Amino acid sequence: MPIAIAPLGREFEIRRVGAEDKVKKHLRELGIFEGSKITLISANGGNVIVVVKDGRLCLDKALAGKILVA
Repeated sequence: MPIAIAPLGREFEIRRVGAEDKVKKHLRELGIFEGSKITLISANGGNVIVVVKDGRLCLDKALAGKILVA
């Protein structure tokens, strides 16, 4: 399921990042890549705030829809 519709407060494993290579490379540098852990802490209108490693990131609706978690 996309991280944008995942339940709040749970840790998920990223299964797939469906973005172009340049965006995937940038996300990888931020700690968002297949197999890494991510926790959804806020969702508002499709935009999300997630915890990755020790930091928080805000992702817009379009990008949050491309990050699939399980």
